[in-house]
Amino acid sequence: MRLYFKQKVFSFRQRSEIFDESGNVMFTAVGEILSLGRKMHILDDMNNEIAFVQQRLLRLLPRFSVYIGGQFIGDVVKQFTLLKPHYTIDELGWQISGDFFEHDYSISCGGNYIASIHKRWMSWGDSFEIDVAKDQDIVMALAVIIAIDCVIDQSQNSY
Repeated sequence: MRLYFKQKVFSFRQRSEIFDESGNVMFTAVGEILSLGRKMHILDDMNNEIAFVQQRLLRLLPRFSVYIGGQFIGDVVKQFTLLKPHYTIDELGWQISGDFFEHDYSISCGGNYIASIHKRWMSWGDSFEIDVAKDQDIVMALAVIIAIDCVIDQSQNSY
């Protein structure tokens, strides 16, 4: 399934919408305004929370905990690398590998393809194209994208 993640530029609450191939809003990601660390809620089309992504503070490398349906699923952890970004979710065995420019990512588990993420170069606000192999992995793939986007935002804002 192919989805499109579009971050709103002038949004006080870090709001993003996730569309299907027909342009229908399937999910919305909304950030908390005043919180320690980033906290993002993923809502379905009826505004019910289906997932929650929370930054873990006081860590050497960025780490985000993912909760789906109120249950802890795993931590998206950025690994120390020199050239290409790499993330893991040890609890699921997922490996997320990026390219040098942090625009393309692939998610795999034990060598099996789970999803790919492509960040558009020239767009107003962050915009991603997501291709997910199995429908049951959609919400977790969205949580991974949100965590990676938060890490990229923090690294760009730290200069």
